[in-house]
Amino acid sequence: MAELVQVIVDVPTMQTNRPYTYRVPEHLERQVQPGMRVMVPFGRGSREVQGFVVAVDQPGEFDGDLKDLAGVMDLSPVLNDELLKLAGWLADQTYAFKITAFYTMLPSLLKAQTTRLVRLVDEVDEVDEQTRLALFADQDELDLAKVQTDPLALSQLMRLRRAGKVVIDYRVHDRARAKQITTITPTLSFDDYEGERLGVLKNAHAQRNLLDYLQSLAGKTVPLKQAQEESGLSAATFTTGAKRGWLKKGQAEVYRDPSGALPTSPTAPLTLNQEQAQAVKRINQATDQRTAETFLLQGVTGSGKTEVYLRAIERALANGRSALMLVPEISLTPQIVSRVRGRFGKQVAVLHSGLSNGERYDEWRRIKRGEAKVVVGARSAVFAPLDNVGLIIMDEEHESSYKQDDAPRYHARDVAKWRAAYHHAPLVLGSATPSLESRARAATGLYHRLTLLHRVNQRPLPPIQVVDMKREVQARGETNYSLPLLNLLTDRLNKGQQSILMLNRRGFSSFVMCRDCGYVPKCPNCDISLTLHMDSRSLKCHYCGHEERIPNTCPNCQGHRIRYYGTGTEKAVAELQTYLPTARIIRMDVDTTRRKGMHEKLLTKFGNHEADILLGTQMIAKGLDFPGVTLVGVLNADTGLDLPDFRSSERTFDLLAQVAGRAGRADEAGQVVIQTFNPDNYVIQLARAHDYERFFVQEMNLRKLGAYPPYYYTVRVMGSHPDEQMAARVMQAVRQELVGQLDSQTIILGPTPRAIARLKNRYYYQIVIKYRHDPALHARLTAIMEGAQQQFDRETQVMIDPDPQYFL
Repeated sequence: MAELVQVIVDVPTMQTNRPYTYRVPEHLERQVQPGMRVMVPFGRGSREVQGFVVAVDQPGEFDGDLKDLAGVMDLSPVLNDELLKLAGWLADQTYAFKITAFYTMLPSLLKAQTTRLVRLVDEVDEVDEQTRLALFADQDELDLAKVQTDPLALSQLMRLRRAGKVVIDYRVHDRARAKQITTITPTLSFDDYEGERLGVLKNAHAQRNLLDYLQSLAGKTVPLKQAQEESGLSAATFTTGAKRGWLKKGQAEVYRDPSGALPTSPTAPLTLNQEQAQAVKRINQATDQRTAETFLLQGVTGSGKTEVYLRAIERALANGRSALMLVPEISLTPQIVSRVRGRFGKQVAVLHSGLSNGERYDEWRRIKRGEAKVVVGARSAVFAPLDNVGLIIMDEEHESSYKQDDAPRYHARDVAKWRAAYHHAPLVLGSATPSLESRARAATGLYHRLTLLHRVNQRPLPPIQVVDMKREVQARGETNYSLPLLNLLTDRLNKGQQSILMLNRRGFSSFVMCRDCGYVPKCPNCDISLTLHMDSRSLKCHYCGHEERIPNTCPNCQGHRIRYYGTGTEKAVAELQTYLPTARIIRMDVDTTRRKGMHEKLLTKFGNHEADILLGTQMIAKGLDFPGVTLVGVLNADTGLDLPDFRSSERTFDLLAQVAGRAGRADEAGQVVIQTFNPDNYVIQLARAHDYERFFVQEMNLRKLGAYPPYYYTVRVMGSHPDEQMAARVMQAVRQELVGQLDSQTIILGPTPRAIARLKNRYYYQIVIKYRHDPALHARLTAIMEGAQQQFDRETQVMIDPDPQYFL
């Protein structure tokens, strides 16, 4: 009876979560494992597709014909048992296909078309020498594809892998190969080199020095670059030595180090204050007891949350376990990695989208091999292949960037909670402004709340001055800078202190505003601003469908200064340079940080006081710690506040609180200026007072009235098609599948056009579902996801997004 395996196949045109059964060829029996990638025949003809083995069955009798595996792509699993289980949970919870979840967990290099090279890493004994010669001849590596259909060769390679004699490398068109460096190895004994010296001319000083250096190595292999530095000899001299048989040149693999430019000198732990010590004690208790408890570490900006993280990681490592730390932005990674590596050295690996394919692959391999015990990274690092996880930390947990926009549409917080429960490890959610959902869970006891109410330097939070830009514009005309802010910037320049300016242009929806009174048109049925649609010259609400024309006069003050609001960082820098011609300004936004490594370069430059002002988007608002910054300015606080989204108030408050925290973090006192056209808005006033708790209470009341999270769960179902009428019909059909099938308390809104109705020549319509407890909903949405491929044409896309962060 043949051994059988269950395989999830990768068929983009017709994906399914149902595994297919294949027979394992005799030469691979008892060698194929779950988590390995394989090639399998699928459909008619000789078509072969990739797939993942999800289970190995016991031999059994089956009616009908079963196809054989066509070949293996890996000699060992690329997904361990935990990640296989996590993928099943992830696909189910996010209404995605398992194959998508599998690929989400792997570095890009393992997703693309690859060349798989088997490389010898150890000497083989006499028994295996004949095998080595047959497979590798005089080479050190072998293209696995060349022997993929050779049963004997595959069996021999499997045996060598189990013995630790070979490893497999994945290469994509030479770009993703393991990094190689040239090495030298002495080939003669000490006495033999003395004999060689007799045949060298006395004036051949370089060759004589080379013989001396080779004798000092005592047979050790060293990198050629190191040998040149230590000996002072040129590469040409070593080439001569190789020609004369004095040394042998070789190749050795080294890891690419994505944080190699960052300081790695050890740093000592900082002294904890009473609040920090209490938080560390409580987290460490859960670590020691292997309790999957979720902590909400709520600490004001500058309260020393990072030191709490480092102490908690230290305890996890002391217990022989690993740790995972997530940060929301690539821009935060350099400073965080510098501190973590300063404490834990080369045990730290880095994972984020700013790495090259090769760097990410090398870091993934270090983690998978157990060479890195601490992982620091952005959202996707939550899938790092760590074993025996003892602690998970999620810094700035309120950030929406932790939510994945594409399938599988997961939230890193949910994945972190799953992995923490799997490993019986605590999860620490840190923020100065926790998400309303997390703060509400802490209030009900689902999370254990830890507070850091004071800054570590005992300085108060910086005072915030709110400037009414309506008066500034009336007095001085159109400008991004008020006189109070310009005066303070000039003062900081004269004192040699630094300033940070933020222009929040997050989101893509423009809005209409009266420049005389600050009025923004609102939907009469929803407490949300209307979205400007230039194609139809109208204002629309995408929650209830209300639509109206763009006003020519302001309904509030009857003024005629109706404007489409919007400005950019480039324009803001140019204007500031005219006011302060001697100021050295760094602009930091998506455009200036597009090239690899620019985040680090710009922040390092600012940290070295090579600039006076850092002006950027929200990427500069969080987590950065520059002692020289004493002034923070928000150029316009209304941009995010008036976006048509129920979370816009929360995001604006979070952003203002976070950016204000960049000022006065050292000995000098800080100051903050917030420029706004709506100074009386409750969000602005509560941010001015640094009063998160009052904001939490007021916003929760509004959420309850509007039936929004955390009082209700939400799901967004979105359909798209190149034809607008077809997109609308698809979503109307989806609605019909839901109506009458769900709980009577479940609310279905729509379908309505998306805020940007057409994107990349596709029209988008959406349905928003709000519910508290609906046992039938999950099954209905799963059926819609799986049935959409058969029900609609190939041009139709139906996407289901649980707990969406935006409805735009």
